[in-house]
Amino acid sequence: MLSAPRQRLARRAALVAPPFLLALAILLGSSYRAATREEAASLLSTGKTVLGQTISYPAGKPAKVTAAIITMLPGEATGWHQHDVPMFDYILEGEVTVDYGAQGTRVYRTGEAVMEAIAVAHNGRNTGSGPARILAVFMGADGVPNTVMLKGDASVPVQPPLQ
Repeated sequence: MLSAPRQRLARRAALVAPPFLLALAILLGSSYRAATREEAASLLSTGKTVLGQTISYPAGKPAKVTAAIITMLPGEATGWHQHDVPMFDYILEGEVTVDYGAQGTRVYRTGEAVMEAIAVAHNGRNTGSGPARILAVFMGADGVPNTVMLKGDASVPVQPPLQ
């Protein structure tokens, strides 16, 4: 039989050991996972827009990043608009066809990343059979609209800009 001090020590060890062993297992497991997993997957790395324009940020104002998830039903269109700030899109779900007028038409599908055209009128349409969801990240500045809606001829603003 153990003496009273040794019994207390054994009880403390029994209480401390499980959390310690769990922490050790988590630490070893996460180290193994970090050493074996692939590097982060790059979605896009570019200095150009989808139309080959050099990306430039609005100058002279504090930076403002805005992120949104845009959902479009089948057949739904954005209406003619333009972005006067750099905009990154990631197609989360579905298919979107974008008409850039004289610059042509492009189709974007689930998993594709796009650096959108700057100051070029375009109209996006969900051409898939289900909803389309797009992660849109605008890299703008305070007081500079992210999106300007245009009339059907794609040259005249029809409403205040979306910020």
